[in-house]
Amino acid sequence: MTELPHPARDEIRIEAVLHALADPVRLRIVKALAELPDGEAIACGSLDLSISKSTTTHHIRTLREAGVVRVRPEGTSRMTALRRDDLDALYPGMIDGIVKAPR
Repeated sequence: MTELPHPARDEIRIEAVLHALADPVRLRIVKALAELPDGEAIACGSLDLSISKSTTTHHIRTLREAGVVRVRPEGTSRMTALRRDDLDALYPGMIDGIVKAPR
């Protein structure tokens, strides 16, 4: 599996991040990733989203292209981690506010 393209920190735009986070499924993904220890990744298939694999892939790709998550191949899986360091550096407190926001 080849590496996937990710925006560099200075290429991450707030408009793309907010658009990615506006979807309830993607918001659930970010909240689940935020509960992991810093830098830890999870296989996309292990997220309990009750949606098809192709729909999960679409949502993860949208988050990756916006710079919200980093995805790396590992064997036959794709491991996804929240880019908390980058997002906190660019938009301090945003992820914490999103994670703690009432549903």
